[in-house]
This record gives sequence, structure tokens and C-alpha cells, in this order.
Amino acid sequence: MKKILLPFVLLFSTLSFAQIDLSGTRFGITAGGNYSGVKNAHNPSGKRVTFQVGGLALIPIGQSNQFFLQPEVLYYGAGETGKNKDAKGKDGYDAVYANNYLSVPVYFKGYFSEAESEFFGLIGPRFNFLLNQKVKNAPLSKAYYDPDVTDPAYPDVNGKAKGFNFGLGIGLGYSYKRQVELAFKYDFGLSNTYPGLTNEKGGTEKKKSEQVVSLTLSYIFN
Repeated sequence: MKKILLPFVLLFSTLSFAQIDLSGTRFGITAGGNYSGVKNAHNPSGKRVTFQVGGLALIPIGQSNQFFLQPEVLYYGAGETGKNKDAKGKDGYDAVYANNYLSVPVYFKGYFSEAESEFFGLIGPRFNFLLNQKVKNAPLSKAYYDPDVTDPAYPDVNGKAKGFNFGLGIGLGYSYKRQVELAFKYDFGLSNTYPGLTNEKGGTEKKKSEQVVSLTLSYIFN
């Protein structure tokens, strides 16, 4: 974990000494679709399709028109699904494990050149604060994935999602006249989403971290 976080400490320490022009900050709105799953859950985890929506700030770094900080505040859907089939191959349960967050990514953003219309890259930490957790159609065999259910045989096993988690976000996008931007992002979770499932019966003791692929469209005001 220290090896993962160290580059970010060095990056943001460097940025703190850079010339950040808050007076040149522009604001925008952003929305998109999320395709999420949880690593090491349900062997394997099914994918949940949901969305994100919120606002962003674009803060210049230095004198060029190429490097920026881009913090965002989002409603951010994540989680997973779980599916099973019976011995005859017919569909059994179709569970949904929805984790919805107030998400705050802080990206370092670099355009490939100073041109008005240009590709750009994103990298930075993401901080997620759980707003709510909803479980639908949980099967009896995995009822403990529901945070409101306790299996007497496994009293220490509970599927309550962690109230705070964080990860690493990377992305690639295209900007049209520095105003309309399309971005493809991948958020790699570094936290254990379900710490109470470490001793899941018949499962793995590996941490269960959320992974999210998203496609977003942003509009940045002048």
C-alpha cells in the first residue's frame, strides 16, 4: 500500500509548489455510465450497470494551457450483481448489491498539447463516502451479503459495505474546444469494500475491492 500511495504523495507535493491559478478556475457539469464489479466476491462478481452525475472544477497549473487539477464531486453508483443457475442450467436468483457514494476524485489532468481540441490524460486518487447500500434478491446461501441479515452459523460474517473507501483513477479522453469532453475512465479500488466478509464461508480471505469502468461526458463553462 505504501508503494502505491508514495507516488501520489510526491505528485501532490510537487503540485503544491507549482503555480496554481485559482482565479483562472472554470467549472462544469459531468455525467456518465458506470460498469462496476467487486473483485473476489461471488466467485466471480457479476457486473452492475449504473451511473454517475455531478460537477467539476478545472484549475490551471503553471503558465501553459496544458496542465490542470480537476477535482469532482459526484453521485457515484457502484456495486455488483450475483447470478446463479440450477442443475438444469435454468436461471436461479438474480441479486443486486448496490453501493451508492458521494465520490470525490482529484485528477491531475494533462492535455497532449495546447491546441483547443485535443486528447488528454487523467490520473489521481478517488475518495468514496457511502450514501446507501441496497440489496435485492439475495439468495439464502449468501444472505449474509445483506447488511441487515446475520447468519447464526457465521455471526462474524456480514456484508455491510465500508462507509469510506478509496482508489486510483486513470482515464483518457478528448476535448472539443476545451468545453465538451468525452472520457473513458477506470477506477481501481484499493480498499476492502466488504471488510465483514473476510471470513466468508466457502470463500476467499482476499479483500473484496470495487472496480469501475466508466464513460463520461462533461461540459465546462467559460
